[in-house]
Amino acid sequence: MTMGYDGNMMNGLNILPSFYDTISLNTAGQSVNTGIIWVGGCVAALFSGPVIDKWGRRPGMLAAALIACVGIPLQAAAQNPTMFVVSRLIVGIGVGLSSVACPTYCAETAPLQWRAFCLGLYYAFWYGGGMLASGVTYGTAKLLSSWAWRLPSLIQLVPALLCIAVLPFIPESPRWLMYHGREEEALEVLAIMSANGDTTDPVVMTQYKQVYDTVVFEKSNKASQNWLDAFRTPTNRKRMMLACSCAVIGNISGSGIISYYLGTMLSQAGITNTNTQLQINIYLSIWCLFMAVLGTCLADKIGRKNLGAGSMTVSLIFLYLVGAFTKLYGSGENYSGVLATVACIFLYQGIYSFGWTTLLVMYPPEVLNFSLRANGVSVYTFFSNGVATVVTFAFPFALAKIGWKTYMINATWDVLEVIFIILFWVETSNKTLEEIDELIDGEMHSDAPVLMAVMHGDVDVKAAIMPSAQDNGKEETSKQASITIT
Repeated sequence: MTMGYDGNMMNGLNILPSFYDTISLNTAGQSVNTGIIWVGGCVAALFSGPVIDKWGRRPGMLAAALIACVGIPLQAAAQNPTMFVVSRLIVGIGVGLSSVACPTYCAETAPLQWRAFCLGLYYAFWYGGGMLASGVTYGTAKLLSSWAWRLPSLIQLVPALLCIAVLPFIPESPRWLMYHGREEEALEVLAIMSANGDTTDPVVMTQYKQVYDTVVFEKSNKASQNWLDAFRTPTNRKRMMLACSCAVIGNISGSGIISYYLGTMLSQAGITNTNTQLQINIYLSIWCLFMAVLGTCLADKIGRKNLGAGSMTVSLIFLYLVGAFTKLYGSGENYSGVLATVACIFLYQGIYSFGWTTLLVMYPPEVLNFSLRANGVSVYTFFSNGVATVVTFAFPFALAKIGWKTYMINATWDVLEVIFIILFWVETSNKTLEEIDELIDGEMHSDAPVLMAVMHGDVDVKAAIMPSAQDNGKEETSKQASITIT
C-alpha cells in the first residue's frame, strides 16, 4: 500500500504546480525524484534475506515499517531537491525490506486454499494505496499554498502505521519456526491457520509432515545461506530464473510508464488540463484495484501460467493501440481520438492488473524452496527494483524524444515475455510450497500425501503418515508425526 501510494503520489505531485515550484523539475530531476525509491529497494535487498532468516518474518516487517516512518516525514518536510531525494531513498529502503518480508510471510503462513488470494490481495493493495494518493493529490490541487504538496507526502505514513498496529496480533511463519527447531509452535500456527486450532485435523497433520520432512531434507543438503547459494545448483538457478522473470516482466511491460508518468502520457495524448489529469488518475486507480482483486480471486482457477501469458498477450495489444492513437490524435484536435487513447490506457492497465498485479509477488515465493526463499526473494527484489530504476530513469527521456514510438517498442518486447512464460514457467496452482519442489527438483522431499487429496477426503492421513515414517526408519519424523496425531 505504501508503494502504490508512492507511485500515484508522484504522479499527482508531478502534475501539481506547488511541487515543481519548490522541487525543480527538468527531465533529469523528474527521473531522479521518481526513481530513487527503487534504488533504496535495491539497497534493502542486499541485507533483507539474512535479516528475516535470522530474526523472523514479523521483525522484518516491523523494521520495514519503522524505516518508512523515518523517511516519510523527512520527505514531506523537504526544503530542496537533495533533501527530497535522500528522504525518498530512506523510504525505498523500508519498502524494499517489506517487499522481501511480506510476500515471504504470506506465502509461508497462508493455507493452500487461501495462498493465491492472500498474495494477490497483498499486491492488489498497490492500487488501494494509489487510490488513496490520487484522491489526496486531487484535493490538494485546489489549495493554492506552496506547501500543499507536502500533505499527500505526509499521509503516506498511514499504511506503515497500520502495519505496526496489526503486527502484535499475527503469528510468526510456521515454516520459519520449524526451521529454527520450534516444532510445537509451528504446529500451533498451522492449526490456527487451517483448522481453528485443531492440531489433529488431517489437513494440519499433512501440512506439518510435509513441512517437517522438507526442512529436515534441506538442512541435510546444505541449505542456502546467502545470495551466492541461490545460484549454486542447477535447480536453484532454475528457481531464480523463474522468480526473477517476474521482476523483468513486471517492470518492463509498460505499466511503469503509466504508474509514474501518467501526466506525461495524457499530455501527449492531448489532455493537458491538470484537474482532468488528476481525475483520470483517480478513476484509473479504482479500475485497477477492481481488476487486480478479480484476478486474485480467479488465480487458482485460471492457473499461474495461463494467467501470466494470457493477460500479457491481451494487454500488449492495447499498448500498441496507445502508441498508434497517440501518434494519430496527440494534437488533441480530434476529441473522439483522445478518448480512444485514454480508453486503451485504461484497458491496458486493467488487463495488466488482472494478471500481473496478481502474479508479481505470488509466483516468486512459490517457486523458491524454504531455505532459498528469503534470499531468493531478496535477489528478486534487487532485480525488480533495479529494473524499475532503469525504467523510471529512462522513460521520461524516451517519452520526450520519441513519444509514441516508446509504446511500440515496449509492446514488441512484451511479445518476447509471452514466449518465455509459455516455454519455461511451471504451474504452481493448488500445490503446497513443499509439493512444488517436485515440479522443479523432480521429487517431493516428503512421503506425506498430497494435500488437495486430503482436503477432498481421498486419503486416510493416519494410515498414510505413520507406517511410512516407521517403515523407512525415520524415527524423528515418526516422533513428530505422533505429536500431531495425539
